[in-house]
This record gives sequence, structure tokens and C-alpha cells, in this order.
Amino acid sequence: MSQDQRSIAYFSMEIGLRSSIPTYSGGLGVLAGDTLKSMADLGQPVVAVSLMYHKGYFRQKLDKEGKQQEENVSWNPAATLKKLPVRVAVELEGKTVHVGAWEYSLDGVTGHTLPVLFLDTTDASNDPYHRTLTDSLYGGDERYRLCQEVVLGMGGIAVLNALGYRPAADTKSGSGIRSYHMNEGHAALLTMGLLNYRLVEDGARPLASATDADRRWVADRCVFTTHTPVPAGHDNFSEELTVSGLGRELTAVMKGFEAFHEGRLNMSHLALRFSRYTNGVAKRHGEVSRAMFPGENIRAITNGIHAVTWTADSMRKLFDQYVPEWRRDNFYLRYCCELPLKDLVTARQEAKIALAEAVRERTGSVLDPKIFTMGFARRAAEYKRGDMMFHDLDRLKDMARRHGGLQIIFAGKAHPRDFGGKAIIERVVKGAQALESSAVKVVVLENYDMDLGRLITTGVDIWLNNPLKPLEASGTSGMKAALNGVPNLSTLDGWWVEGHVEGVTGWEIEDPADAYAKGAGSTAAMLSEAVGNMYRKLDQVIMPMYYKRPDEWAVVMRHSIALNGAHFNTHRMVMEYMGQAYQ
Repeated sequence: MSQDQRSIAYFSMEIGLRSSIPTYSGGLGVLAGDTLKSMADLGQPVVAVSLMYHKGYFRQKLDKEGKQQEENVSWNPAATLKKLPVRVAVELEGKTVHVGAWEYSLDGVTGHTLPVLFLDTTDASNDPYHRTLTDSLYGGDERYRLCQEVVLGMGGIAVLNALGYRPAADTKSGSGIRSYHMNEGHAALLTMGLLNYRLVEDGARPLASATDADRRWVADRCVFTTHTPVPAGHDNFSEELTVSGLGRELTAVMKGFEAFHEGRLNMSHLALRFSRYTNGVAKRHGEVSRAMFPGENIRAITNGIHAVTWTADSMRKLFDQYVPEWRRDNFYLRYCCELPLKDLVTARQEAKIALAEAVRERTGSVLDPKIFTMGFARRAAEYKRGDMMFHDLDRLKDMARRHGGLQIIFAGKAHPRDFGGKAIIERVVKGAQALESSAVKVVVLENYDMDLGRLITTGVDIWLNNPLKPLEASGTSGMKAALNGVPNLSTLDGWWVEGHVEGVTGWEIEDPADAYAKGAGSTAAMLSEAVGNMYRKLDQVIMPMYYKRPDEWAVVMRHSIALNGAHFNTHRMVMEYMGQAYQ
């Protein structure tokens, strides 16, 4: 497909395509990668833009006390990416910064190829500081972050233009990019790149002359997806830093178009002012976002996962046998409601054995595939409450002893500056050590990445997720589990509000806490009640079904695939974007 035929440009600060390309940190990047994979499978006219991270995110090491150590990732971009003959300039901090690009060709199941561009500032002509801007994902201070977002947004527009991916003159028809999709506010400065293209490059007018008609011209071409249900999670920068990085003229333009909030440049407000369509990433998250940004028309398109990427080998074979159309159209997975239970159980056991073998190779720990195994693998952030399962160790021991044993697999990285998240990992490790020599076996796995995520989500018996409501915008790890016939045990937040059918696709953890209710979410009594409800569900419903009524358990596994796997995938999600956001 030629440049003229590409009509959608997808911008994301991070994109996770595979573990060997460490340009992602977690859910946002993996979602972006899954989205692009489905776009390639479905033959959509897309070009994607992100940043090249020469030092990756980081490699995680845990000491005996669970303290996290971070190491730079060593990788060779030239082994998987192609350096493009393009070099553009952006004005940043009063200097000219030259930006190059690498390309990864993403092939879909039908042979369609989607170009993914990774921007690079290591050009020898740049000053030493600006050469580091494409070193680390989410590294450095506010200055570093703002500079990166200038490179992504404004540099990304310049690179696209130089490669022939120019804005369409008419958003309804004709050649050129008709939709610029900002996957989170990190990419919001692409709107200023488009404004600069319209005024300066195409019209020979100064930026200061921008009118509301110019704003609408940009907005007609932009789509914004917000992922963050917490006001503090939306990138914002002081006016002083904005002037230093972008200059007084552009700062004044953004202020004039109400992109500043409480005296600071707010990237979400900038994106909202310059977009024709905005959405949250789950029905509940759409409601939260509308409350956060009163008066804004924020819709919802619930996230999904790329089904082929996240399905265990044994489950792929099962689906290929009974619903061979599933790779092309994930909705065919609804016919898994008729999978023979014996074959499903066999495939699930193979995935569980594969996880056990991987755990033994990584840690030396031996798991028993017959024992009920829970999985929790998420970014280690305080609101995700990864240590909640270890609130009452005596009760865990008692349940495991009475029912036949319990195994728990835990994995997750904390951001290097997230000390609360690091403390959660330490508490999990401490809990695991306290449970040694009991009927509860806990394995904590280091360096959570896409490969490890696939092993855990496909190999456990149940997926645990207990975020503080409503701080889980969507969550996708539970979708990966459900696709593989792994039921969820979760608080009703994010996607699980839509995917939960009690006793059919999984179970709810009744949680009285709500972070947006005054005083809620922080009391010991509320946490204790949620923990008690989780233990009670495990003790009275879930573990008895697993150990004593395996046929009933297999039916729940089957429903997880047919009801949740068939819907919560990026094939369905991409088609919703095509029909609602891009048209």
C-alpha cells in the first residue's frame, strides 16, 4: 500500500510488538501493539509513529528481600528494524533538533503490511542532551518528558510529511492522512505540528495568526483516546517550562485555545481542544472521563487484545480444529460454546504444564499441574493492590490445606520512581517467604514482559485482579486469560464490568471502596471487607468447584472463551474505531 493510500496515522509514546523490541513498559504499549496487529490483519490503511528507545524500558532484578533493581536493556535495533533515509528538524529549547526514523514492517494474516515508525534523535549534529531523548521510556524529569513529547508529536508530523504521508486536503475523501490518532495525551503536540503545517508550511502565515477556523481544521483530522482515570495521571507542564521548550509564540497559541488548565499546559486538554472524536477505553471509564472533563463529549470504545498473539499453542490448535475461521475473524470464537469439554481440559492442562516448565527453568521452583493455581501479573502500582491476596496468611494456609493446595504466580515491574509500587513487590516477596513449608506455594517471577505475560495468562487456573475502583481504566491481562479459558476473579472495574457474568465467566470480588467517594478507598475496614469477600469466594465457591466438580469448572472455562474471548479482542475494537472514530 502506497503513502497516498494510508489514511490513518496512529501515534503512541510506546508500542509493544514483541519482547525483543523493548519499546514498551506495560499495558498502554502492549495495547498499541495489539491494535496495530489487528489493523494489519484487517488490512487497514494505517501508519504508526512512536519513539525509539535505545536503552529500552528496563530489566528488573529482585534481591532476596524483594527490592527491585533496574538495568538498561541491551538490544540492536538494526537486527529487526530498517533505518530510513529521512532527516527532519524540529525547534526545541531554542535549538534545531534533527530527527531520523526506523521502520518495522508489521505483517497481517492476509499479507497486508503496516509500517511502524520509530523516531530517533541520536543524530550527531544534535547537542548531547537532545541525543538522549530517545534513550529511555518514561525516564528523566519533566523537561525530558516534554522534550520527548515534542519529538513524538511535532517531530512525528514532520517525519510523516517528509515520507509522503501528508494531511488530506479533504477529510471525507481523497488521498492523504484523514485521521491522526493520539493514543493518550503524550502525543497531543502532533496537533501543533498540524497547525504549523497548515499555517507556516502550507500558508506562509505566522502561528500567532491562528484562528478558530484553523483549530477546527486540525480538530477535523484528530482522534484522541484517553486511558487515565486519575487527574494527576494526565501530563502537564509549567508555563515556564513550556516557554523554554516550545517558545513564547506557540505557548501563547496553546493558551489562547484553552490548552492550559490551572496555569499549566495540560496535554489532555490540548488533545480535547483539537480533536473531533474522544473516547475512553471501557464503558465505565467513559463515565469517569466525562466527570473528569465536564462538558466534553467523551465516548467509549472498550479495549481488546490481539487474539493470536495471546493464545497458548495448545489453545490455538484447539481453536484451529473446531473454529478454523477464528484467526481471520475473532468473533467466530463464540462457537467455542460447543467445544468438547474433554478436549478443552486437555488443551488447558498442556498450557499449565508449559507454564510449570518455564517456572522451573527460570527459578528452579517445581509447580504441580494438578494443584489450583492463581495468577497475578500487572504493573506494580499501588491502586492495583498486588499484595491484597497476602492480607491474611493464616486464612490462605487453612484454605489451601482443606481444599488440596494452592499455588500463586506473581509478576510485575514498578516504575523506577514509584516507591509505593516497589513496596508492594517487597510485601509480596515477604508474604511468599512466610508461606514456605505450607500448602501455599508462591512464585515471584522477575522481569515481567510480553513473553512472560503470555505464559502466565495462558497457564494459570484463575486470573486475579483487585484494583481500587474506578482506577482501572480498562485492563487487558484478564482478557488474555479469558481468551485461554481462564476465568477471572476481579473487582467490578474496567472491562470486567462488561465481561462479568457471575459463575458463568468468572466471579466478582465485592469491594465497598471507591477512590472517588469521599474518604473511601483508604480505610482499613474497607480493605478488610474486600479481602474477606475475596477469601470467602475462593473458599466457598471457586476452590470447591475446581477440586470437586471439574465438569462445572470446564463449563466456566468454555464460557470465558465464547463470551469474553469472542468480544474483548482488538479485531472488534479496531472495527469500532473504523466505524465511529475514523469515519
